[in-house]
Amino acid sequence: MGQQGDIDRPRLALILFGSPGSGKGTQSKFLVEWLGIPQISTGDMLRDQMRRGTEIGISISRIMKSGQLVSDELVNKLVEDRIAQPDCRRGYILDGYPRTSGQAEVLMAMLRRVGTEEVVIHLVVDYNVIISRLTGRRVCPKCGTLYNASSRPSLKDGICDLDGEILVIREDDREDVVRARLEEYERLTQPLLQYFEGASERMYHVNASSRKPEAVFEEIQGRMNALGFGDLGVSGERI
Repeated sequence: MGQQGDIDRPRLALILFGSPGSGKGTQSKFLVEWLGIPQISTGDMLRDQMRRGTEIGISISRIMKSGQLVSDELVNKLVEDRIAQPDCRRGYILDGYPRTSGQAEVLMAMLRRVGTEEVVIHLVVDYNVIISRLTGRRVCPKCGTLYNASSRPSLKDGICDLDGEILVIREDDREDVVRARLEEYERLTQPLLQYFEGASERMYHVNASSRKPEAVFEEIQGRMNALGFGDLGVSGERI
């Protein structure tokens, strides 16, 4: 597929949803490598603006220090500017955006206006599986190596394989914290999923509870191939 194919095919906006512990980060990496398109994180963009001390960054810093939320209008503007960059010519993966129904409506109007096709992937994981995944995580306080009591245990229980340090549970992996995070995710995300169910013809729920990440990715690949987006990464400049 050459440049002509890039012109003929609409750009792709891959919107990826997944709760904490769903494996969304792993699937994002797989998709970036396979499709050769950038992953766009609104959190990263906000931090970058603050780090560079831009006018927007200074405004964001003031808003956050006052305990307020960054407005949808500002976040929408950052996303609109970012997806206009040359590396998004074929498409992009949206991570952490949209977060509200208002943002979703603006996004869909934006995509329709510029001729971009959305694909929405929702990684579905059983609640108890997520609790087990996250509360089972252990980390070495010295080298930072991550383990999991069920899926990736250390050779000696509770001891780092690399330096013999006693493994610890991170504060955000305590069960009460995990449950609170999941409840917050459900509260914020359920309205978005309902919105896309009605607004998009290309929304897919992918079971990510018990299968290996590679198997989950194969299903996503199959969906993308069926839609004609599987060869985004094989033209000239991309992998």
